Amino acid sequence: MSIVDDVSRPSRLAEPDEGISIEELALAARNHGLPLEALRYDVTPVGLHYLLIHYDIPALDPERHVLTIDGRVDRSLRLDLAALRERPRVTRRVTLECAGNGRALLSPRPVSQPWLSEAVGTAEWTGTPLAPLLREAGLGPDAVDVVFTGADHGVERGIEQDYQRGLPVPEALREEVLLAYEMNGAPLLPQHGAPLRLVVPGWYGMAHVKWLTRISVLDREFDGYQNAVAYRVRTDADDPGVPVTRIEPRALVQPPGFPDFMSRIRVLRPGPCTVEGRAWSGHAPVTRVEVTTDGGASWSDATLDPTGPVDRAGATGSAGSAGDPSVTGPDGREPGGSTVDERWAWRRWRYEWTANPGRYTLGARATDASGRVQPVDPPWNRGGFANNLVQRVEVVVPEDQ
Repeated sequence: MSIVDDVSRPSRLAEPDEGISIEELALAARNHGLPLEALRYDVTPVGLHYLLIHYDIPALDPERHVLTIDGRVDRSLRLDLAALRERPRVTRRVTLECAGNGRALLSPRPVSQPWLSEAVGTAEWTGTPLAPLLREAGLGPDAVDVVFTGADHGVERGIEQDYQRGLPVPEALREEVLLAYEMNGAPLLPQHGAPLRLVVPGWYGMAHVKWLTRISVLDREFDGYQNAVAYRVRTDADDPGVPVTRIEPRALVQPPGFPDFMSRIRVLRPGPCTVEGRAWSGHAPVTRVEVTTDGGASWSDATLDPTGPVDRAGATGSAGSAGDPSVTGPDGREPGGSTVDERWAWRRWRYEWTANPGRYTLGARATDASGRVQPVDPPWNRGGFANNLVQRVEVVVPEDQ
């Protein structure tokens, strides 16, 4: 394999009759999506949360791990995990989705990790807000981008690199951006970025840098591979493209009934059925979910669960409460010990349906408060990014016996 002559070659598209390659199968074996029946959980169990590892899982010692903040700042900072844990502690429930979710459903198919629609999960991330640390370091007046470097190292399209992503300064200074050291109330697991990762609510997963070692402030736009080459929406090889940023609205159906082993077609007994699932968007809250049982010929409104700060017993509070109830003091205790901020998490929806004998194609589409509506037809691009086409769930309802 060359590490010098591949960079000018555009990402490859599969031929019309080309099947999934051994290389794509190897990626699919290393990574995994959410089993769609796990949409039943408000918070995804760690082992079921989607996973994408670009290179290798690095071997890092939490006791010796140090985060460096440098670049166009007044003073550089070096903080170990103990120092980060002494800072204000925040828990946020955040839905993460891979930017390539749905890629394998496109035609022609971009050759990469072959996601269907399962590259998503929702976890409770605990850590300390990034913005106060950047303010403590003192951003220079010429600061433009903030670059996050992970410890994972590899080669991509001929470029040897640490995994790095940049955020514009205003995005990095959002109060909800976290340096996370816990997932679902336990220390991060190695595959999920232990001992420290970035969580950027509302953005696709490529921005949530794992195994975080360095934060550097630049006086220019970051032109590293993952920003300037990899995660861009392009229509053709010569198109400079636009960057992938926030999550487009999406709704998924929790498949009803039980599956055929190979085809995953669902078998459902006739009678009343509650069709349900989850919906989310990184731009604005989801305000509507519509459901189809006939492949998109007709649509009906589903019922959305309320949203807002939620206590750990499941009671819902006011989404308009003043302040942030999930911010804690240096002792790690949350005020009242009961609430977690879920403004960036998916919402459950439900639709009551009477399943009569026959064959059906179920789907759901989300609309958010910004007016974005999930499309029925896939928005094609060479990387297969931000492809939020409506999911299709094939259902067979046999004659009642």
